[in-house]
Amino acid sequence: MDSSKTKILIVDDEKNICEIIRLYVEKEGFSTICAYDGDEAVRNFKEEKPDIVLLDIMLPKKDGWQVCREIRGVSNAPIIMLTAKGELFDKVLGLELGADDYVVKPFEPKELVARIKAVLRRCEYNPDQSESKEGVLKFNGLTINRETYEVYLGEERLELPPKEFELLYFLAQNVNRVFTRDQLLNEIWGYEFFGDSRTVDVHIKRIREKIEREGKEQGWQLKTVWGVGYKFELSSQV
Repeated sequence: MDSSKTKILIVDDEKNICEIIRLYVEKEGFSTICAYDGDEAVRNFKEEKPDIVLLDIMLPKKDGWQVCREIRGVSNAPIIMLTAKGELFDKVLGLELGADDYVVKPFEPKELVARIKAVLRRCEYNPDQSESKEGVLKFNGLTINRETYEVYLGEERLELPPKEFELLYFLAQNVNRVFTRDQLLNEIWGYEFFGDSRTVDVHIKRIREKIEREGKEQGWQLKTVWGVGYKFELSSQV
């Protein structure tokens, strides 16, 4: 992605932090918009349509979790959460809500810039080069469309954040093949991702809650292979 065409929404209630981030990312050629509370962040996102969001958790009016939920309700734009705590709960919750990465404060601005570039590379998606028929996987009662990032269980459209979708699509594209957590972490999040294998567990759990109401009865399931990893198991070809 050409950084000169990339717009970043920076959300933090501390204006000096916003200014430091702005200076560093604009030096890399990105354009920026700043917001200092949750309401302003959501409003700016809808009006400006940025390519990526740097989102602090502790915000006035609406916290970062709520802002993340509202953005995910209207867009798949990548989100990097900024957390001062660095606790596992914060990281897991952010990933569950659809964030693409997280950075723990205090952080080095150069590291943040590297994370931004890594997330943009992982999330870059060109509709003009998308798959056509090969991008639609169909199983009994389950349809996964790579072109539109949509998943249907019967007639019901399921809401999956981008990383949940990509994980499900990758496993379903490789029916009955077992992947370790590290393989899935590298395949979906990329080698630059600084998380650990629990990230995969969190996403698998969330996907199962959405798709496996009738999966076993319909001949497919997202299966744990104990001591190894996960696979999309198809017991009868449909």
